[in-house]
Amino acid sequence: MRHRKAGRRLGRTSSHRDAMLRNMVTSLLDQERIVTTVVKAKEARRVAEQMITLGKKGDLHARRQALAYIRSKSIVAKLFDQLSSQYAERQGGYTRIIRTGSRMGDAAPMAILELVDYSESASGAKVEQTQ
Repeated sequence: MRHRKAGRRLGRTSSHRDAMLRNMVTSLLDQERIVTTVVKAKEARRVAEQMITLGKKGDLHARRQALAYIRSKSIVAKLFDQLSSQYAERQGGYTRIIRTGSRMGDAAPMAILELVDYSESASGAKVEQTQ
């Protein structure tokens, strides 16, 4: 029985799962939007919200904890400089999951995991102009 064992296994070994979640959270904080399966998005959301909360704390210990998980100094700097001030007034719920349908190959339910204040123009993507 799995009583009191939080988290999903995702059909991977623990080291593979940890590495995958690190990469997903790093990509989410960098790009502010990723496309993945619904189950992986739910797991990555848990970790990403913890990282944003560490960014809001802003002290040296929180920065070292974030660096131990993210391992990219530029992404941690963005987390503590830009994202922490962006979500300073919000008391949680920094991400959203938008379901997009099924994947063609294996019919896995797909989703977009994005930060709440994500906008197309802020990420550097082309914005369509109306004439």
